[in-house]
Amino acid sequence: MANDLTSGQLDPEIADLMGIQATTQTEKPEFSDLFEEEVRVDKKGPDDVDLTRKSFDIQTAFEEKPKPYFRDKNYYKNLLADQGEIGRRVHQLLTQFATATDPKDKSVYRARLTTAYWELAGRIAARVSPDMPLSKRLLLRFGILSPTLISAEQRDVISRIIYANKTDEPVHYLDEWLTKIAQGAARPSATDEVKKARLDDNQKTVEIVEKRRGQRQAELSLLQNKIGQLDELEANLLNRVQSILRHHTRPEYGGLKDVFSPEQRDAISQVNTILRQLSNLDRDIKGSYNTLENMDEELRDLQEKADGVDMSVDRGVVTSEFQSLRQMSKMCVGRQGNHFPILMKQYFRPNIREICTRENVINAMAKVESLDTGVFERTFKGQTSRIVPYVLLLPNYGDTGICWEPFERYNRASSRGRVALPMFPKDVEFAVIYALADLRWQVAKEKAQHYWMEEGITGRYYQWFQEQRLRGDVKDYFIRDYILWIAKESQGTQKLEREVRGIFWRMMPFPQSIKDNLKNRGFVYNELYKKDVNISMSDGY
Repeated sequence: MANDLTSGQLDPEIADLMGIQATTQTEKPEFSDLFEEEVRVDKKGPDDVDLTRKSFDIQTAFEEKPKPYFRDKNYYKNLLADQGEIGRRVHQLLTQFATATDPKDKSVYRARLTTAYWELAGRIAARVSPDMPLSKRLLLRFGILSPTLISAEQRDVISRIIYANKTDEPVHYLDEWLTKIAQGAARPSATDEVKKARLDDNQKTVEIVEKRRGQRQAELSLLQNKIGQLDELEANLLNRVQSILRHHTRPEYGGLKDVFSPEQRDAISQVNTILRQLSNLDRDIKGSYNTLENMDEELRDLQEKADGVDMSVDRGVVTSEFQSLRQMSKMCVGRQGNHFPILMKQYFRPNIREICTRENVINAMAKVESLDTGVFERTFKGQTSRIVPYVLLLPNYGDTGICWEPFERYNRASSRGRVALPMFPKDVEFAVIYALADLRWQVAKEKAQHYWMEEGITGRYYQWFQEQRLRGDVKDYFIRDYILWIAKESQGTQKLEREVRGIFWRMMPFPQSIKDNLKNRGFVYNELYKKDVNISMSDGY
């Protein structure tokens, strides 16, 4: 039996468990050496952020007709057939792990299998492409190594998850995200390696192009806001002029027009003010158009230089991104969590609503945004824009989401950050709220920079944290309290310290409709509501 285990041969029982035919020496699966095929990925430019979108579209379809993912009896065999030595090693370790009866041996094989699996997934990820074999895509997306490691009911649930992104939201499964990286449609995630190798001229040109695109998008957003103000002023002007032209008549003098009424005289004064505002705004809009024209000219010149840059897929970039995703996965799971990367039946429930699918995550984020309307807002040059981060759905058993980076280093104005979520958590909404709390903290901290302990919500919360003489990571306390704020306090259940509630009420306020409801749910909310009314009547609001 020992020889069978170490040889990589499956005994009939394990073969049946994994859904493949028992093999003899002459029929054993062939594992050819890893071949170096070219990766063909159509290059695309970076995705633009649609700054006109103000909210999520609530998802109503959560599944589609089951797809025939697992009808191939040779699924497992075909998945590993071209993976060379690492394929043989995963095959052997999975056999040893499945047949081990001693808990210590099983723990050893589990650790070895985990390491080997990540190496296998990394090699598959390096060759990601839109037309890669389905079994390899499902391994990256869901962690499925062998379909028989999950139950028939679970396979049915997986096959019903909506495959394509029909939402137009930046929520991506792991394989989709790696494809975007390979296509150049998204920048690789930032790493802790601050010092990088000296960039060559081509790389510098590409980086400058991306930075200028971000600046252009921010300037375009400012222009759109100014034109919105122009529309409001013009509509206001039209109303005032129409009011001025509507004269009363004097019947006693044959219906002649009367003089201007006090209201009309006030409208004339307002017209003069509006005309001055229109003149100033027109000057600002002209300046924005000139700025955009100069940016467009500069971008054209830079683009001509960038067109000569070799845009072939750099496997190193995709491999590096996969390693970043692996680190994100570890953070989602946490030190004491289940780090086993292979999807197995005992580790998740066969209920599509309890999985972090794209549609479930969008609805969970929409729910948070309905309570914290500023969660995705970012202010640049006085213009506040709604920018939803990239949300990466990782195939792990973690319980909490994380914010990897609040925005890109070279484009703070309009770039998306990175948020990672575990696909198989205990509670989908909890994982999403946790990730958005992390995002909230990091965006505020980066905005305040080295004044983060004094300014903004991080400053106010840190000062309270110090006054309480608490120990530990202040961000962890903030995330804990943010979860209570969204999940409990929004419903009128008092869970926060009085000072923290006051900070959140002022700096991350609920929508007015929620406040109106809460004022009748207890003395503390009524007092906060009264303070709002008093402040709104003063000049300090």
